[in-house]
Amino acid sequence: MNGSLVDEVVGAKLGDVRLNERLVKIIEAFGARPNTSIPAAANSRAEMEAAYRFFSNSKVSPGAIGEPHREATLERARQCEVLLLVQDTTEVDLTRPTQQVFGAGPLDHESRLGAYYHPLMAFNAEGLALGTVWSKSWEREKIHSGRTAAEKMRYRRATPIEDKESMRWLEGVRQAKRVAQECPGATCVCIADSEADIYELFAEPRLVGGRRELQLLIRACQNRLLTDSDQHLLSAVRATDCLYQCTVEISSRKQKSQAQTGKRKTTRDARQATVEIRATAVTLKPPTRFDRELPAIPINVVLVEETNPPTGQVAIQWLLLTTLPVNHSMQVQRIVEYYCVRWQIEIYFRTLKSGCRIEERYFERIGRLQNCLAVYVIIAWRILYLCRLGRDCPDLDCEVIFSASEWKAVYTIVCRRPLPEKPPTLNEMVRMVASLGGYVIRAKTNPGTQTLWLGLQRIHDLSNAWDTFGPGSGPSEIFFSPGAYVVR
Repeated sequence: MNGSLVDEVVGAKLGDVRLNERLVKIIEAFGARPNTSIPAAANSRAEMEAAYRFFSNSKVSPGAIGEPHREATLERARQCEVLLLVQDTTEVDLTRPTQQVFGAGPLDHESRLGAYYHPLMAFNAEGLALGTVWSKSWEREKIHSGRTAAEKMRYRRATPIEDKESMRWLEGVRQAKRVAQECPGATCVCIADSEADIYELFAEPRLVGGRRELQLLIRACQNRLLTDSDQHLLSAVRATDCLYQCTVEISSRKQKSQAQTGKRKTTRDARQATVEIRATAVTLKPPTRFDRELPAIPINVVLVEETNPPTGQVAIQWLLLTTLPVNHSMQVQRIVEYYCVRWQIEIYFRTLKSGCRIEERYFERIGRLQNCLAVYVIIAWRILYLCRLGRDCPDLDCEVIFSASEWKAVYTIVCRRPLPEKPPTLNEMVRMVASLGGYVIRAKTNPGTQTLWLGLQRIHDLSNAWDTFGPGSGPSEIFFSPGAYVVR
């Protein structure tokens, strides 16, 4: 692609000019073939060995690799009026059949080893991924799988938030506040799923620059008690009038194991659900903590609830806590739209694992894999970015993203017609690339990240062939005839 990935790492300061140059070569090679192994992505044995030496170099770190991407993300973010900062956690499963990765820790069981990755990603209000502005990775030293539920509860109550893994959500809010300071023209909203429903998070200072505030939008997982009565959060918002109804598309879900019995883990069919939306303002009663006293928190709550689910199906219910105003239905509708953007980070994680196959990268030590992860998180973001940009900016000239040899080669292969005088639009080009990965071009559908990352792998070879054998390449000439290509 036309310098796109290189722009995300130019300016990296790895302590050695040769390492900086090697990072550019690695991200170009890996970005051209995101789904292949490192040996397959490298152009030669020497390039493969150089890549492995790069990841094991003591001067290389995930922070140093990702810093230029953060700065590029902030440049894109400063152009937005509304900036949605979404944080979430995913596990990186590194369990191996024989020799395990040194430094990997247990996940949900001692037999599963790996690490956790927690990014804070920036999106515009329409859901276009702008990049990652902060991330945290860690490995567990041990897990207490033998404890009873009562023992786990006592441990949680006796442990300060700073010593828990859940502290990452507060760190994410603090980093979001830092981003808000660096993007003074944007309304910044920190968004998270129900794991972030931690009272200390709502008590975090949110003032930015003396006048602006970082806004919060968190899905609740606890039906908290309110201060002004014995009423709880859910019953308080249910008692209000319905503001409006809408229909939402519910994706299918398959239960991963019999042990997962929660209502958000069980199998469900894809369907359309009619939901009612309600909103109100409440004040949360602070919980008791052994090491601190927490204040009562005034906050707004939005309930998105399916009142008549099909027989045998669990009703859709989103209970959203937010500092954004809910004075009229348009504001509430905007809050629901903002929260829907959160699902983009789930697609990002899927792209990182299935598209970039980060869990299948074989390294002896966890530190080397973390360096490799720092490269692939940029590549995965770029795939997500291209997929959405093709929809949001369909008439953009494709040469903003793709080089001339890339679009000409793809157009010739996919369309099997002589080249047009003007380059195709970005939307047309993204569809053509995805068609190389199995997407069937239709007027009313858009390609997903899976077909796009498969198609991107083929672009590299096609553009190289175009530069080598295409028009103007030298003594060889390519002649077009219907259904065939002749090289002389």
